Amino acid sequence: MELETKIAVYRPRMKQERNIRETALGLVSTRSFPAIVGTADMMLKSAGVTLVGYEKTGSGLCTAIVRGGVADVRLAVEEGAKTAEQFGHLVSKVVIPRPMPNLEVIFPIGAQLEDLASQQGHSRLSNLAIGLLETKGFPAMVGAADAMLKAADVQLAAYETIGGGLCTAIIRGSVANVAVAVEAGMYEAEKIGALNAVMVIPRPLEDLERTLPLASYWVEEPEKQEALPILLPKAVKQVEKQVVKLPELE
Repeated sequence: MELETKIAVYRPRMKQERNIRETALGLVSTRSFPAIVGTADMMLKSAGVTLVGYEKTGSGLCTAIVRGGVADVRLAVEEGAKTAEQFGHLVSKVVIPRPMPNLEVIFPIGAQLEDLASQQGHSRLSNLAIGLLETKGFPAMVGAADAMLKAADVQLAAYETIGGGLCTAIIRGSVANVAVAVEAGMYEAEKIGALNAVMVIPRPLEDLERTLPLASYWVEEPEKQEALPILLPKAVKQVEKQVVKLPELE
């Protein structure tokens, strides 16, 4: 019985060590939140990796972290870095093969997130898109968000701040509507003079949606409330009932 117990304990350790040898971490850093989301989208769609999440380190710097097989992570990081370079926002990139357990405990790259890889696939809202518009300053972002909502049938899902005065409005809608809305938002932000970056992501994967604030589901429209009854006539009747007839003056 004691030998069987030792074997049962040893096998999970062997599996954990094998997972460490076969996996890698990939990190790509950019100077913009729309750029890092676009980079993450390309990384997910170019290789079989799992998006662990983002690390925002201030001054507008963001890092996307992916996990998977060594070959897949290398390919994903290269494609993601190319995307970031196209937008002129690439800061750095690195691939860490066989990360040690101590590294995973300290940084937000825990091994338990590997389970998400089996759930990877196209979004249930595959005919929709995500639009991101980043400005320098909060007023410009609010103005751009208002312009986007008025220009097309889209919904404002959330906004994100990453330091350095950079704010990003995140919208959802059909691909065509998001494209029209983002164009209108760009015009408004440029009029204010504070546009920094934009990104339209058609058919986002569920893995990407889970990492965005409120972007994985539609913001439900507020329920229409029934009109309040007019109380004035009723109040008048109550007052009339309480009126006391004054005696006539002699």
